[in-house]
Amino acid sequence: MDLVTILIERVQDMVADFVRTLPQLAIALLVLFITWGMAHVVRNLVSRIAVRARLRPSLVALFMTIAGIIVWLFGILVALAVLLPGVTAGSLLTVIGVGSVAIGFAFKDIFENFVAGILIMLRKKMRIGDQIECQDVDGRIEQITLRETYLRRLDNQLTIVPNAYLFTNPVRIVTDADLRRHEIIVGVSYASDLDEAADIINGAVRALEVVSRSKPVEVYAREFNDSSIDFTVRWWSGSKQLDMHKSRDQVVQAIKRALDQAGIEIPFPQVTATFADPLKVERP
Repeated sequence: MDLVTILIERVQDMVADFVRTLPQLAIALLVLFITWGMAHVVRNLVSRIAVRARLRPSLVALFMTIAGIIVWLFGILVALAVLLPGVTAGSLLTVIGVGSVAIGFAFKDIFENFVAGILIMLRKKMRIGDQIECQDVDGRIEQITLRETYLRRLDNQLTIVPNAYLFTNPVRIVTDADLRRHEIIVGVSYASDLDEAADIINGAVRALEVVSRSKPVEVYAREFNDSSIDFTVRWWSGSKQLDMHKSRDQVVQAIKRALDQAGIEIPFPQVTATFADPLKVERP
């Protein structure tokens, strides 16, 4: 019976303590509710200021997130101070500091991606809509969050890439500029006049509207191939993948038409066989 009495007294003490802390708990919950409202107001205020400053959408999202985190940290500290009067702000900060170190080691990859996301958002490059290539991933940037970046591939598949991967590896931004240089190889027969062929190819490419007038068209004799002399043809057009395909299509067709009209052959692969001794042909 003594054990039952002790348990009953302990439960009664716990209930009494809980009842005594109900006002403090109610105030702490009220503080958290006010914090939620303040975080919402501050995030909207930061969003308006950032939009007026014409910041990139990724930076707007970053500043809104940071502002919300700061408000919530302050509100949680105030709520803990109300709920636990004996705990000072200094001791809370000490506990948070030690806990942050432990959590940092436990969730190293998550925090690494978080920090990388902040640094990527602060970059002037890598805008939403850019076409990028990084190691074995490529695609158009649809969204940059604090932990990961969403890339839409040309075949419409979505690739979710950790931010640390994009931050620690070289990234090629294909659409950083409006124009990009494109290149193909064109072969003509050995019997062709190379100067004439180069002029015809240059004129055919330069006449296309899809080719930029502000950049030169380049045609260089490249090498002696097995059955042709090859030219490197370079021109400037839009930097998007679709622009590349469209301009290449028009350039190839224009060069083919121009060379055909000039009577310059684009040879098929040919093989010449030689023998040390004359061949004997036997007739049946």
